[in-house]
Amino acid sequence: MSEEKSAVPAWEQRFRAARVSLPDWAEDAPDRALYVSNATGTYEVYAWDRVTGTHRQVTDRPNGTTDAELSPDGAWVWWFDDHDGDEFGVWRRQPFAGMPADRSAGTPDEEAVPGLAPSYSAGLALGRDGTVVVGRSTDEDGTTLHLRRPGAAEAVEIYRHAEYGGVGDLSYDGTLLAIDHTEHGDAMHSAIRIVRLSDGTSGANGTTGEPVEPTETVVTVAELDEVTGRDEPRGVACLGFAPVDGDTRLLVAHQRTGRWEPMIWDVATGAETALPLRDEQGRELPGDVSAQWCPGAEVLLVEHEYEARSELFSYTLADGRLTRLDTPRGTVGGATARPDGTVEYLWSSAAEPSAVRSTAGTVVLRAPGAVPPGSIPVEDVWVDGPGGRVHALVQRPAGAGEGPFPTVFEIHGGPTHHDSDSFAAGPAAWLDHGFAVVRVNYRGSTGYGQAWTDALHERVGLIELEDIAAVREWAVAGGLADPRRLVLTGGSWGGYLTLLGIGVQPDSWTLGVAAVPVADYHTAYADEMEALKSLDRTLFGGTPEEVPERFTASSPLSYVEQVRVPVYISAGVNDPRCPIRQIENYVGRLEQLGKPHEVYRYDAGHGSLVVEERIKQLRLEIDFVRRHLPAASQAGDGETV
Repeated sequence: MSEEKSAVPAWEQRFRAARVSLPDWAEDAPDRALYVSNATGTYEVYAWDRVTGTHRQVTDRPNGTTDAELSPDGAWVWWFDDHDGDEFGVWRRQPFAGMPADRSAGTPDEEAVPGLAPSYSAGLALGRDGTVVVGRSTDEDGTTLHLRRPGAAEAVEIYRHAEYGGVGDLSYDGTLLAIDHTEHGDAMHSAIRIVRLSDGTSGANGTTGEPVEPTETVVTVAELDEVTGRDEPRGVACLGFAPVDGDTRLLVAHQRTGRWEPMIWDVATGAETALPLRDEQGRELPGDVSAQWCPGAEVLLVEHEYEARSELFSYTLADGRLTRLDTPRGTVGGATARPDGTVEYLWSSAAEPSAVRSTAGTVVLRAPGAVPPGSIPVEDVWVDGPGGRVHALVQRPAGAGEGPFPTVFEIHGGPTHHDSDSFAAGPAAWLDHGFAVVRVNYRGSTGYGQAWTDALHERVGLIELEDIAAVREWAVAGGLADPRRLVLTGGSWGGYLTLLGIGVQPDSWTLGVAAVPVADYHTAYADEMEALKSLDRTLFGGTPEEVPERFTASSPLSYVEQVRVPVYISAGVNDPRCPIRQIENYVGRLEQLGKPHEVYRYDAGHGSLVVEERIKQLRLEIDFVRRHLPAASQAGDGETV
């Protein structure tokens, strides 16, 4: 490495190093693929011709692009065009081979489905015959689905409901559509409706060539709802139709056994086929399990997620044989079964950066440029909490002795998400600066069964803080964490828990560092996107007008008078998930009370896709902590904390 490069701190090298997502390939043209990379310094969509080995940047926008899909024939790249990260936009498309010469000089890609106004995305399905189903979500209309047939002048609305839902999947022959919906009002447990699409009059008049009014007959043929009328709701979710013409089997995820696992549902006959997933020693797989069809629909690719790690299996439908695929210990961030029988997957661990690997033993795709420096492996810790054993991932700074250390409690977003043994530049940066890092998979996290995830009801935020407090007590009592130097931090739901935590647990933390948080829950509900309103109604058991006391009890603004530590907040001014107005309300109250605080606002949405902006944000956080944390000591990279 050159002297110039070695002068860049390791934590910045990790952020600047190029990354790639798992490539998504075209169903009928498997040598054409899409992936997302930050190779230019901004996350954008790339097309990859696997025959010629050529890579082409598809999108180029100031604030980046990540949502894209290939048409089944590989001819078109569809991508979602929002405004500076506000997630409100339209689908556009361009040829896989690139823009035609007459459209290439600054001309935007064509609207993929003209006539549909901008919205939040609620899914997209591209049929092999050119049929398209677009899902939209708006505050005014709720969820609407729109179908456009090949040659039709415009799309036809085929579904509408006030509650959140979205496109599940189109059958291989394009005659059946699976819709994931929450019409029953429980956003944490969706249902599935299957409708048959019967083509009516559309396209052009064969005599005059003039467009005619399109019509579409949509008939419900099956419903899978395990919420309505049940004391213990169970969610179901569409995993995809079998990739065979005329096949009416749908792969479904369900929670009937108290965790996510797959089954096969024949939507034509109603027959359900359970999948007894036991390993080669006859043991049932613990944790959550998902699956996807392999080409030909005779084998399933099974993804197993348990206690912050994941692994892959193949499952042969004919004999029920489950075979573990050879993946290293860590986290599989996505996998896909190729037509040649190999499986490609994105893998990393906390110590080792990600790469796209194959079960054939090769690295399929690695980002250009230098591989980023590695980091510290995680330790697994289990702590008794008020709702059961809490799993935490712990990392200690290298070469810093036995502790106690200044410690960062980095709280994950979601809330239905989890921290995993995977590579992350943020925690690695804190380790470089001499901090221990603790990440808590509090109640609400996924990967520990449905009861753990569903525990968040009515006492939202307060439940998670109880689990975080239990791990904090363990860390201090065991000599890991210095109680005078404890930083509570996180983004999104983690940012919300940070602001709530420094108010509800004012004596437990030294500093609070919150990114894109919920800060004033009443105002957040009023301004946020409809999908999150639906989730909040489920979590709290109603709207702020119906259960105001619950929203108040869970709102950081309610406890701002109790905050005793300096607080740092960063926020995207275009954020539809944690909108800026409710953050300004919290900041305004901090100012009125004379509480020490700093705020950084940036022109993007729920986080940034620009690498230098991410580095700037973390640099500001580190600087804030260094200035406010007591008892500074020497740390990694020659810096002090």
